[in-house]
Amino acid sequence: MSNPLRVVHPIPAEAWPTAEEAADARLFSPVTLGHGCTLTARTWVPAMVPWRATDEGEVTDAVLAWYGRYADGEPGAIVVEATGIRDVPSGPLLRIGHDRYIAGLRRLVETVRARSAGRTRVFIQLIDFLAIRRRPESAVYFRRFLQVDDGHRGRLAALLADVSLSHAADDVVRAALATLPDEQLDAVLTARECDDLRRGARERVTDVHLPHIRALPEVLPGLFADAAARAEAAGFDGVELHYAHAYTMASFLSALNDRADGYGQTREGRIRLPREVFAAVRARVSERFCVGCRLLGDEAIAGGSTAADGAYFGAALAVAGMDFVSVSKGGKFEDARTPKVGQAVYPYTGESGHECMPTVRSDVRGPFGRNLGLARGVKAAIAAAGLSTPVIAAGGVNGYRLAEAALRAGDCDVVASARQSLADPDWWRKVRLGRGAEVRRCKLTNYCEALDEHHKEVTCQLWDRVVSTEPAGRSRDGRRRLEAPKWEER
Repeated sequence: MSNPLRVVHPIPAEAWPTAEEAADARLFSPVTLGHGCTLTARTWVPAMVPWRATDEGEVTDAVLAWYGRYADGEPGAIVVEATGIRDVPSGPLLRIGHDRYIAGLRRLVETVRARSAGRTRVFIQLIDFLAIRRRPESAVYFRRFLQVDDGHRGRLAALLADVSLSHAADDVVRAALATLPDEQLDAVLTARECDDLRRGARERVTDVHLPHIRALPEVLPGLFADAAARAEAAGFDGVELHYAHAYTMASFLSALNDRADGYGQTREGRIRLPREVFAAVRARVSERFCVGCRLLGDEAIAGGSTAADGAYFGAALAVAGMDFVSVSKGGKFEDARTPKVGQAVYPYTGESGHECMPTVRSDVRGPFGRNLGLARGVKAAIAAAGLSTPVIAAGGVNGYRLAEAALRAGDCDVVASARQSLADPDWWRKVRLGRGAEVRRCKLTNYCEALDEHHKEVTCQLWDRVVSTEPAGRSRDGRRRLEAPKWEER
C-alpha cells in the first residue's frame, strides 16, 4: 500500500441513550422510501454474503437462521446479500435467475417479517458479475491459456538474442517463456497477460472483442428486470441494484471504462447502462415496490471515479427515479492483493478495500464514520437537483452517538451498519430499549471479512466468547458458532 496503516485506534467509549432519549432520537424515527415504503427506523443492515446457500443458489435453513437473527434486532431495513441475477453456477451464493428460486426466497421474507414482528422492511440486492479465474501455476498458464502471437515471438527473440525464436512454433515459445524470471516476462508479455498470469484471468466490461461482453447493454436490463419481478413475487419490499465495488454495473460507472460504443468514456456514457437497467426494472414492478441502488461515492483507485463522480451519479440516478441511494467506497479488483496460486483475487484486500471496510488499524483519520463525507456529497448533489431522495451511509459505524450525529448533521437519511450488526444483531433493539450497555461492540478487525475472502461461512470472533447453553451449530471446520448468541431479554 502507498499509505501504510500504522495507527491502531481504540474502540471509543459510548454514552448509550436511555429508552426515553432513544424514543426522541432521529435514528429511531420513520423515513419513507419511494411511494409508500416507510421504514419504522433509520437503521439499516446492508447486504453481506454469509456463504450459507446451497451450491445451486437455494435458500437453506442456515440462510433463514442468519436473516432471522438480524430481524430479531428489528432494524428499519435488512438488505439480503448480493444475489445473482443469472442462472449460472456461483457457489453458495443466493440466486434469483429462475422462477424456481421464488419459493425459497418467499420463506426468507416470511422469516424476517415474523422474527421482526413486522417492524423490518426486507430488500434483496441484485448483482451481476463477470467471469474470473483462480491464479494458475505458471506452467499451466503458458501451456493452456496464453495465446502465442508474432508479438511474443519478436519480443522474446530480441530479449534472448535468438533470431530463431522469431518464427518458432507455439510450444517452443511457451517452453521458453516458462523459464523466464518475472522481470523478463514483463518485457515479453502484455500488461493484461502479466495480470492474468499473476492474478488470474478476469473479464472486464471493456473486453468488447468478446461478443457476450459487447452485448451486455442489450442483455442486462432484461436480466435485472426479470430478477426484480421475481423479488416482488417472493414478497420483498424492494430491490437494491448493485452498482458498487468490483462488479459489472460499477465497472460501467468507472472512470476506467473506455468503451467507445456509447456506454463508456464520458460520465453520460458511463451512467447510460445503469439508467437503462433501472428503467427496465421500474417498468416491470409495481409502483409501491421500492427500487434503489448501492453505488460508490469514490472508487479509491488510481484513475478511477472520484467523489465528484459519485455525487454526480447519485444525483443523476435520483433524477431518474431511484427510491434511495446507498453509498459505499472502494472494494475494487485493480489494487487488490496478489492472490496465492490456486486462489482468486479478492477485491477488498487493497487500499480501496480498506476504504470500503476500514479497520482499527488505519491512518490518523481512523475508521469510525470514515465515509460519511461521501454520503454527504451525494446528498448535497441530490438536494441541488431539487430532490430529497433518501441517502444511506455506511462505513465504520459501531455506536449510537456516531449514527445519531450523522443524521442530525444531515450527512445522510439512514445509517447502515454491517459489521456491528453482525457482531450483535440485537444491537438496534438494545439501544432503542435503553439497554445499550449490553451491546456487543464490533472491534473492526475484519475477522469476518477474512472468512468471506475464502468463501467460508462468515461469523464473528466475538460470538465464541459468549458463554451460552443454547445450541449454536458449528462451522464446517467445527471451530466457530454459526449463529450469534441469543439475547436473553429480561
